[in-house]
Amino acid sequence: MQRDLSKDLVRLLGILKLGKLIPILPERLRQIREKGLDIEDALLLILSDEVQRRERNRVIERAKKAKLDPTMVFDEWNANAKITYDRRVLDELRLLRFIEQHHHVLLVGPVGVGKTMLAHALGHLAIQRGHSVHCESADKLFRGLRGSRLDGTHQAELRRLITVDLLIIDDFALRALSDVETADMHELVTARHRTASMVITSNREPEEWLAMLSDPLLAQALVDRFTNNAYDLIIEGETYRKHQKPRVLSP
Repeated sequence: MQRDLSKDLVRLLGILKLGKLIPILPERLRQIREKGLDIEDALLLILSDEVQRRERNRVIERAKKAKLDPTMVFDEWNANAKITYDRRVLDELRLLRFIEQHHHVLLVGPVGVGKTMLAHALGHLAIQRGHSVHCESADKLFRGLRGSRLDGTHQAELRRLITVDLLIIDDFALRALSDVETADMHELVTARHRTASMVITSNREPEEWLAMLSDPLLAQALVDRFTNNAYDLIIEGETYRKHQKPRVLSP
């Protein structure tokens, strides 16, 4: 029979900011009694629960701050979807050596084949392994940089984007970029060249980016620096989103 925790113990756990242990502690104490663990092993078991809980919460908060979608993780990736890609490249990317070696990743393919999901999934892996990550669509990224010019925080915002371990830019080059946006993108790519990693998803090949950027010289420099330091994962096939549609479960 499971015993309730004493009021004094609950009070002390609260003072020590260990209140999250309270729901699981009765079951842990029962296991400790059944196994006859000594005090040191019992403390190790109980405190390990709390350390693991806090680490899970840290990962969740860091992923939220990085603007990663919590549902876009590799556990949800459907490897049997009717799309084609080089699985060896994806396996290599999942090792995250590209971050340690300051390489980039280009995920390119038509609408709906899973580029965004893979980008977010790589971001989640990076967070779990202690890397700093920022993820945003290109439109939101450039909108934020435009706004930072108005309140005088532009250089600070650029520094933040330049210094993060992994910068993920989703849906790049969906539309033509303005002079200011082209300059900002050039600065990001140049400043991060061989010092930090980027993941970019796009419906367009890099050669097509040239026509979407306003300054030909900046465009050529940007494309050259990025492409010659990037893994290419080309995804083709039917839209992946049909596998994410809500369905009524059978009774």
